[in-house]
Amino acid sequence: MAGNLTRDEARERARLLKVESYTVALDLTEGDERFESITIVRFTSAQPGASTFIDLHGAHVRQVTLNGRDLDAAAYDADKGRFPLPDLAESNELRIDADCRFMRTGEGLHRFVDPVDQKVYLHSQFETADAHRMYACFDQPDLKATFQLTVLAPADWEIVSNAAASEVEELPAQGGRHGAVQASKRWTFPATPVMSTYITALVAGPFHKVTSEHDGIPLGVYCRASLAEHLDADNIFEVTRQGFDFFHQVFGVRYPFGKYDQLFVPEFNAGAMENAGCVTFLEDYVFRSRVTDAVVERRAETILHEMAHMWFGDLVTMRWWDDLWLNESFATYMSVLAQAEATRWGKGAWTTFANVEKSWAYRQDQLPSTHPISADIPDMQAVEVNFDGITYAKGASVLKQLVAYVGLDNFLAGVRDYFAEHAWGNTELKDLLTALERKSGRDLSSWSKEWLETSWVNTLRPSFTVSADGRFESFDVLQEAPAEHPTLRSHRVAIGLYSLADGELRRTKRVELDVVGARTPVAELVGEEQPDLVLVNDDDLTYAKIRVDDRSLRTLIGGGIAAFAESLPRALCWSAAWDMTRDGEMATRDYVKLVVSGVGTLRDITVLQSVLRQARQAVQQYADPAWQAEGLALLAAELRSLLAVAEPGSDQQLAYLQAFAPVATSGADLDLIQGILDGSSVPEGLAVDADLRWVLVHAMVSSGRYGEADIEAELQRDPTATGERSAALCRASLPTAESKAAAWEAIVGGQLANHIARATITGFADPRHVELLVPYREKYFAEIGRIYQEWTFDQAQTFAVGCFPTLLIEEATVEAAQDFLETAPPQALRRMILEGADGVSRALRNRAKDAS
Repeated sequence: MAGNLTRDEARERARLLKVESYTVALDLTEGDERFESITIVRFTSAQPGASTFIDLHGAHVRQVTLNGRDLDAAAYDADKGRFPLPDLAESNELRIDADCRFMRTGEGLHRFVDPVDQKVYLHSQFETADAHRMYACFDQPDLKATFQLTVLAPADWEIVSNAAASEVEELPAQGGRHGAVQASKRWTFPATPVMSTYITALVAGPFHKVTSEHDGIPLGVYCRASLAEHLDADNIFEVTRQGFDFFHQVFGVRYPFGKYDQLFVPEFNAGAMENAGCVTFLEDYVFRSRVTDAVVERRAETILHEMAHMWFGDLVTMRWWDDLWLNESFATYMSVLAQAEATRWGKGAWTTFANVEKSWAYRQDQLPSTHPISADIPDMQAVEVNFDGITYAKGASVLKQLVAYVGLDNFLAGVRDYFAEHAWGNTELKDLLTALERKSGRDLSSWSKEWLETSWVNTLRPSFTVSADGRFESFDVLQEAPAEHPTLRSHRVAIGLYSLADGELRRTKRVELDVVGARTPVAELVGEEQPDLVLVNDDDLTYAKIRVDDRSLRTLIGGGIAAFAESLPRALCWSAAWDMTRDGEMATRDYVKLVVSGVGTLRDITVLQSVLRQARQAVQQYADPAWQAEGLALLAAELRSLLAVAEPGSDQQLAYLQAFAPVATSGADLDLIQGILDGSSVPEGLAVDADLRWVLVHAMVSSGRYGEADIEAELQRDPTATGERSAALCRASLPTAESKAAAWEAIVGGQLANHIARATITGFADPRHVELLVPYREKYFAEIGRIYQEWTFDQAQTFAVGCFPTLLIEEATVEAAQDFLETAPPQALRRMILEGADGVSRALRNRAKDAS
């Protein structure tokens, strides 16, 4: 994010200006550091004679002309990224001629050189406010305008933007302003419909492309040339077609941006970005090695999430970033609904949602930085840290609860009215609620206050008495909230009774009701026979942590968790067990034993991989240190046994090995990994491809079996961008003080490209050798203030979160964080430090629980 526009400044600028059009000309042939950017903006002013400013960051400004008069280029404020515009007319034309800078941080116009063939690739990433790193603009969402682009680029490049090119002109080799001589092409794009600056886009380079068409919409899928053999365009197009058919049906408005390109770009900072008609994705979604279906499912959800944004976010856009949550929550909810209704994953998509998205939301909502879903965003720095589990996952969970409250048909009818009324405009939350109230006949003001304007997550647990003949004499649902966040909400929930029969745990009764207040009687269950398991929030209708009674817990620990006939209740019980472990209600060793007893029967690959990740985290962070080695050995032994009997070539086989590698500690475990790497003992059906090899090499490096020469040898086998990233992770994982020092110096030097920096940080913070990290607690707090001030926000956030001494689970870490907080750091940085310290405090409590 460039600059720090405040909400008040944005409101004033929106009151004053109406922006009509941007005409932008870029020259990308002038070298590898900067590019020419000439912008003409046409806009009106409601107050002739007034002054304002336009945004432009990191530029060398050559000439500025406003309404035919030259302005002093020296007036450019490089620190704030602003150029003042005095004495506006009623109708204005502004021309700014500047050189802008290519970025290596994933913000603005990012430049990447492929190590395989040395080809150059560019992609833009403008959310939240980085469009003005590429061209001068009024960079706020409610100043929409048309966007017309012309690009001069090397002759072998593809240029992709929001609209399809209207003309491509071949030019002879010629010298540029900086002496470069090369053949080039000029790409001209027609003016787009009106859109916000943050969803304008440019992607450029010698991309491989595959084209198709669906329902009159031209489709394109792009990746780097060196990844072309791995691009499974057919699967991507299949999900894309299913998405368009579903959204056309439920939204009642055709896709509004003409063509639809999806581009998988290198060193992308996020999962994807909803640029109108030009969606960019993390390049990891081009699968160069075998992945489990959980990853394919995740890619499909991401494709559908970004597609939903074409309507909710791009066609109708939030007025200011206060409503970022609605933008992202709506896309998340609709993408899962589309997966469940229109793709091969069917209802299993809601199992994934319960296990992955809601787990993220519950974790985020219990941090000291928790905030209402509808957050107060006074400036751009505040919004950057709100791309979190509350904005995405809690918001989507609450929308799911709202759908249960008003009914799906009413919800979608309200959404259709909302699109029809506000197309091409900007809105606030009240506009959507008005449309939903009109269609549902319900007053949503109390729902909004209860769910959107308060923080934290409630806990629901059953409370009952049982007669001598084993039947419920009374049954209540208890709702709890901590004293600091005392809101008790209205929940639409289902309660399921499950009984074991013929080795299966099946639902025998379901009751749906509203839970309101601290205690809600459930008269319909009185007289029912007590089952083997009672599941509050069956079908996952509401957003709440759930607890199980003692008999239900015994059922789960005794093997019942493996006996569910359906995937969703099983996932909900796994989530409940994990919540109880994180909250210190279940000892870590008991959770790990539950995992060991039940994980072998998990067929849902997403739940399986999530549970295995959580079990490893539990041992490494929440277990009594005296039991930690035993816990790792338990996990490793079970995974090794499961690997031996897994179906050859199955997702389970791959998932077991991927989970085994990070917990392999014994000589026999490492010998097994060595045998897979050298080919002497490869399990039948296992594809030992490039990415799996790096997982195994990393385990050998981290354990001390492999050294620098082995890393270099593996990089020679895989001299790709992913190989370079994996090698950086491995080098930082070498268990020596010298390797940690070298990694630290590279990190804090600030010159690493964003993905290499992330990999180096991950390797540096390897949980296998925590003792080597002790000297860096003091160094972290000595550096973080400087880094936050000097680096871009994404760079600084990566360091602040990734290098926080999370694994130094000692009171000294919490105290060091508290001491730093007393220096009054910026609010966004304060939040990151608070969250890190809270994680250490939670781990300390859970270790004490496990040792008791």
